[in-house]
Amino acid sequence: MTTDGLTYAGRLSDFAAGTCHRVRAGGRTLVLIRNGDGVYALDNRCPHMGFPLDRGSVDDGILTCHWHHARFDVTTGGTFDLWADDVPAFPTTVVDGDVWVDLRNGRDELAHHRRRLRAGLEQNLSLVIAKAAVSLVEGGADPREPFRIGLEFGTRYQSDGWGPGLTVLTCMMNLLPHLPPEQHARALFHGLSNVAGDSSGSPPKFEVGPLPDAPADPSTLKRWFRRFVDVRDATGAERCLLTAVQAGLDQAAIADMLFAAATDHRYLSNGHVLDFTNKALEALDIAGWDLAETVIGSLARGYADAGRMEESNAWRRPIDLVEILETTFEDLPDILAADIKPTQWDGRADLIDTVLGEDPQAIADALTDALRQGADPVELADAVTQAAITRVARFHVTNEFGDWDRALHTLSFANAVRGGLVRSGSRELVRGIYDAAMSVYLDRFLNVPPARLPSANGHTSGAELLALLPDLLDRQQQVDEAAGLVVDYRATTAPVEALLESIGGNLLREDRDFHTIQAVEASIHQANLSDDPADATLALVAGARYLAAHAPTVRSQGQTFQIAQRLQRGERLFEEAPA
Repeated sequence: MTTDGLTYAGRLSDFAAGTCHRVRAGGRTLVLIRNGDGVYALDNRCPHMGFPLDRGSVDDGILTCHWHHARFDVTTGGTFDLWADDVPAFPTTVVDGDVWVDLRNGRDELAHHRRRLRAGLEQNLSLVIAKAAVSLVEGGADPREPFRIGLEFGTRYQSDGWGPGLTVLTCMMNLLPHLPPEQHARALFHGLSNVAGDSSGSPPKFEVGPLPDAPADPSTLKRWFRRFVDVRDATGAERCLLTAVQAGLDQAAIADMLFAAATDHRYLSNGHVLDFTNKALEALDIAGWDLAETVIGSLARGYADAGRMEESNAWRRPIDLVEILETTFEDLPDILAADIKPTQWDGRADLIDTVLGEDPQAIADALTDALRQGADPVELADAVTQAAITRVARFHVTNEFGDWDRALHTLSFANAVRGGLVRSGSRELVRGIYDAAMSVYLDRFLNVPPARLPSANGHTSGAELLALLPDLLDRQQQVDEAAGLVVDYRATTAPVEALLESIGGNLLREDRDFHTIQAVEASIHQANLSDDPADATLALVAGARYLAAHAPTVRSQGQTFQIAQRLQRGERLFEEAPA
């Protein structure tokens, strides 16, 4: 019975003081609690995992759920345990001994779940993050909104700056166009949880601030930034970056500053510095460049603290790759400044073969010759990336398992070089093409012997093939089988979009692995860029092989997400035992 917006809930005399009573009113199940002189109505579903709160107990105005012992203020529904959530509370009125409840909930649900997402990030609470991601995305929020919240949090509350968590978050956003809408919340959950894990226990990143009233001279700021990175001065480097942002330098000029310093030394931190930079810039493209100060500033420490491959034995002995590169780089400024008429460069296949070869001097010479012939640096970077794809696609499983990561580092770096050149046309970044090629050369032992590339075996149904992929990934080390499935699928007339969706969806089934996520995202990106169907297929073979090598995981994170999704949809996790 409803009158003037109030719903009848029972007689006051029916509710003993200090006890919990389940009541159905207006299509909702409530718990009514008589405490002191008042009677209070809360939703009967514990917001943590759905246990019925009428099975709980009340003491001193605090309701305790008996499943995980979450505690709530009976008057407001507010929780004392952030891993739970506030219980929706409804005003009550007593008229002539009758209890009436106002079920009109005025809470802004999207605003509430934004707050919960921030709490989950702050406390590193995976279930809270999952519930917020599901509620926001399925509640109609643009996925960029939770992404932006995670980006702001991760750049402010991680003293070491940009790291794997923010990279994973950006990779997941890049994968969203290749996933069905029902997978978007799950992808965001993976990225956001990774950000929370990276920041957990870390002190916040304190603001350094730009130089006061500094002139916006791009060449000076670029020169200073490179100087401070060279002497490993993170604070000086960060102030240069923040000054550039606040002074209004355009995006290309800021990217040019970063890419120059990222390639002043060889293959910084196994390629992570340039890869992180590329992902940070992609993140700003998605979330908005109004976050540039915190995002760009978060990169500085990684530059200053990075390992430099000129300090590495592998790059110095038995062949001094650094000497080859430094000698080659002496000619680059003149080559890049020369008025060379662009040509239809046709040396891609030969260059890939050379990069995959045994002679580092020949590799450097081939790249330089291509530039002199008028090849666009982006074309060269794309060819080197395809060579890096080949290393992963032909990685033999007799190698040490950890060597998958070595091949992946080269691929991620090469992919970042290509992306950076498209973004800024930085002349200094051209050096990154050579660094990537030398890393491909150093990885040559990973293809000794090279894994056999499968041939199509006549399958005609793409849908049937995709149905087999989850079963393959339920078994360990189905590397060649996964590659064969991709090749078979590509030989059908089925759309490539369905294959990308399947690979991405199966990635989300697994527990997060930084390198696996990088591998799948990079392979899908390279496949989308390729005009050559064979090259695109090889890229997808590489991604599928890497995923299969690292599956199955425990998949505990998938269970957490499924719990959140079921709760958001009103499903019951707790069931009474049959009488």
